[in-house]
Amino acid sequence: TETSSSPTRYVVGVDCGTGSVRAAVVSLQGRVVSKHVVCTEMWKPAPNFVQQSSVNIWQAVCNAVRGALSSAVVSLRQPSGTAHSPLEASPSAAELAELVNCVVGIGFDATCSLVVLDENFAPVSVSPDGEAEQNIVVWMDHRARDQAARINAAGHAVLRFVGNRISPEMQTPKLMWLREQLPDRWPRMRHFFDLPDFLTFRATDSTSRSLCSLTCKWTYTEDGGWDHSYWRSIGLGEIVDEAYARVGTVVQAMGTPVGEGLSARAALELGLRAGTPVGTSIIDAHAGGLGMLAVPRLDLNQVIDSSAKTLTSFAASASTS
Repeated sequence: TETSSSPTRYVVGVDCGTGSVRAAVVSLQGRVVSKHVVCTEMWKPAPNFVQQSSVNIWQAVCNAVRGALSSAVVSLRQPSGTAHSPLEASPSAAELAELVNCVVGIGFDATCSLVVLDENFAPVSVSPDGEAEQNIVVWMDHRARDQAARINAAGHAVLRFVGNRISPEMQTPKLMWLREQLPDRWPRMRHFFDLPDFLTFRATDSTSRSLCSLTCKWTYTEDGGWDHSYWRSIGLGEIVDEAYARVGTVVQAMGTPVGEGLSARAALELGLRAGTPVGTSIIDAHAGGLGMLAVPRLDLNQVIDSSAKTLTSFAASASTS
C-alpha cells in the first residue's frame, strides 16, 4: 500500500441508497482511495407500494465492497494524484491480501426501509402478491397512510418525539399494515430491522440496533426506551408482550462496535478479514450531515465573490429523514 514508515490504514464505508449501493475505501487521513457502485432491484406492484429484496441488497453490498477493494489496489499502485489506466492489470491475490490486512473497520449507512425476516432470519414477503424475495418495504412506500392517520388522530404523547405527527414512511404504521393486511404471514414475521441495522446484522450476526434509526423512525427514546402504552394503543401489544424481541432490545450509539466484528461468513462474502470491526449504523441522510462536518474548513475567498459579496458555493443535505 502507500509508502510510509508504517502501512497506511483504511476503512470501508458502505452507503445503501434507494437504487444502488456505493462502497469506498478511505484512508484514516480522509483520502478517498476508491469507490464502486452496484445497482439494486426495486418492485412497484401497485400505487404507493415500493419493495426491495434484502438478499439482492446484501449481494450488491458484497459486490460493491469487493469492487472498491480491487479499485483501491490499482489506485495505490500509482503516485498520488495520478490517474490509472483502465487497462491496468487486475489485482493479484497477494496485493488484495496486503490491502485487506490494512483495513481496520467498516461502517454502513442506508435508507430507512423496513426489512422483514422469519425466526431463522430468512425473508418473509411484504408483497400483496407474495413474491418471496420481496421482503423490504422501501422508505418511500405509502401503503400505511390509513394506519398513520389513525395513529395521528389518537394523538399519543409519544408523537411529540416525531414532530407531533407520524409519517406513513415511519415503521410503526407499516407494522400495523402488515399485521392488518397480511394476517397469514404476520406470525412468521419474527424480526423487523431498519435497513441500516439489517446490514450490521448481516455483517456480524448481532441483532443490536442503532439509536439513530430507532429514535428517528420507531418512536424509541434514549431516556425512556420503548413506550409500552403506545404499542398497545396501535394494536401491537404482542410486541410488548414479547419484550420487543422483534424490534430490538440492544440499542447502541452510532459508531459503537457491533458484536465481535465481521463474522466469518460475511468476511468471506465481502473479501475482508473475519473480526474486522463494524460500527453501529446510521441513516443515510444523517451520515451525509456528518460527512459535511468532516470537510476541511474552506478559505472564504474561494467561495465568496469578493466584489459581489455573495456565496458562490453551497452544500446541503435534505430528505425525509
